[in-house]
Amino acid sequence: HSTDPKPCIMAPMLTSKIVAEASPLVKTIAPVRRPAAFKPVTSYVAPVNAVSVTPCRLSGIALRRSIIAEAKKGKGASAEVVDSPKGGKGGKGGKGAAEASGDTAKVEKEAKADAEDRMKKAVAALADNLNTIRTGRANPAILDRIMVDQFGSPTPIKRVASISVPEATTLLISPFDKASLKPIEKALLESDIGINPTNDGEKIRLVVPPLTQERRKELAKTAAKFGEESKVAVRNVRTDVKKKIDKVELPKDSKKDLEDALQKITDQYVKKIDEVVKTKTDEVMKL
Repeated sequence: HSTDPKPCIMAPMLTSKIVAEASPLVKTIAPVRRPAAFKPVTSYVAPVNAVSVTPCRLSGIALRRSIIAEAKKGKGASAEVVDSPKGGKGGKGGKGAAEASGDTAKVEKEAKADAEDRMKKAVAALADNLNTIRTGRANPAILDRIMVDQFGSPTPIKRVASISVPEATTLLISPFDKASLKPIEKALLESDIGINPTNDGEKIRLVVPPLTQERRKELAKTAAKFGEESKVAVRNVRTDVKKKIDKVELPKDSKKDLEDALQKITDQYVKKIDEVVKTKTDEVMKL
């Protein structure tokens, strides 16, 4: 390039409308040498295969318009003005917003899944507890809480004997080791199942007696007690998950929606508990 002023092939000035239309064609930018007398407005890239621009006394703005005009005519590769800091920041901001939205959705999904999983376990534990309440029929589950002393260590009865139901109202306990017969009988007598064991020297029989009305009411109260304990467990899960949510930075509306959803899940499981307890109570009270 030369600094000598010569007639410029870019003399015609572009209108602002043409510049606006040509701007989308611009894609890359690189420095272009200009006479030292002119102060650059920004940096440019010379379009690939573009017609060379003879240095002249055009102002920096006129030179920029000339380059854009050449790009628009298709004589050079498309270029883009990348000296807009607002655009770059806007892009990063958009990405950050998207990531924040994704994090919020992840937190909500994990919180709901955690709450439901733990509440399901609370309902399952309730079902196990209710199975230990005997009705008028023989049910091996009523022995689930019986612990037998084995060499000084409490052991579940199902680990030291097999339990069968030969008749509708009879449980038959067969020890794996005859030496366990006496400890099993002792454990049954000390339990609260309300059935006296019959030991024939090899096996133990439990004949389930018919329930009196008074005994049925007591069992119904026990079922209700188990139900209340399960409700407390479910509500404790809700409280625990809410504390975890409070430690995470979430938009105010998102946090409120998540807390509402958590309350709905809690209400659903409390309702399930009521249904399970009612089923057991009806079974106990049925004559």
